[in-house]
Amino acid sequence: MKSPLITPEMKAQFEEEGYLVVNGILDDATIQAVTDDYSAKLDEVARLWQSQGKLQNLHSELPFGERLVKITREAKLSWGQHFDISLPQAGVTHDTPFHASKAVFDLLTHPRLLDVAETFVGPEIYSNPIQHTRIKPPERLLGKDALNGLNARVGWHQDQGVALTEQDEVPVLTVWLAITDANEENGCLCVVPRSHRPPELKSHCPGIGLGGALEVPAKLVTEESIPVPVRRGGALLLHRRTLHSSLTNQSERIRWSFDLRYQPTGLPTGRPAFPGFVARSPRNPGSELKDWRQWAQLWADARTRIANEGTPKFNRWDASAPVCA
Repeated sequence: MKSPLITPEMKAQFEEEGYLVVNGILDDATIQAVTDDYSAKLDEVARLWQSQGKLQNLHSELPFGERLVKITREAKLSWGQHFDISLPQAGVTHDTPFHASKAVFDLLTHPRLLDVAETFVGPEIYSNPIQHTRIKPPERLLGKDALNGLNARVGWHQDQGVALTEQDEVPVLTVWLAITDANEENGCLCVVPRSHRPPELKSHCPGIGLGGALEVPAKLVTEESIPVPVRRGGALLLHRRTLHSSLTNQSERIRWSFDLRYQPTGLPTGRPAFPGFVARSPRNPGSELKDWRQWAQLWADARTRIANEGTPKFNRWDASAPVCA
């Protein structure tokens, strides 16, 4: 069913401006389940680092956010891949960590979230595998070599620009889901309103962002941008061609979000090496993935395949292009 959270006026705003903030999507129980899940994962990572001599104090007495800040201050390491719900685009081995759990699967398939997606992509909903967990501590606490798009600011880009050309005509909806409040101080997203029109991509340059990320060079972003705060449990919806970036977290706390994408079933995802799944299908309910363990196994199988066969093609852009110089 289409979401009662989205009025016709809100949908018109999305189509005109290329973005929309929707509050009240997630309930407290869902957020708490995700927080508990990641607290257990953080404990696992902290104990691993302690065993390796990289961390002295586990700070087990602290809640998730405070504990993560303390551990980051001490270890100054990048733990983002341990928490991410996707594999990286380079260097995948048989041991590359990723996080696929029941709590995350329940988040991906939350009925209210799928209702929102249905309003924009239709009733046959596919969970696109271009997805991430972004937990940003105060950026100043991380060592320079540990900064990347999962734990620090993200440069200008269009989501269609990080997918292969096969996806260019697919109506993919980005759902940037806030697990904590996101504001200008702690690094919310900025968008360029109406940058999804006309329907064209700006040049993206490999390797110029933190951790070698793909970005649109700042000199190409001449339009006016605005910050977009989002409250805990709400989401920023983005058109696939809307220019956006994120600010630096200059607060004392973490800023935590998930980037999720949904599209009509049966169309290219733009990242065929990674596994998506049917999240909702009134036409064929039996095709819906219901078991989180099957979802986790899809990612494990993809990791094995990439580790054995080598890195597939993820990127359409040429780093040697003049605009990237």
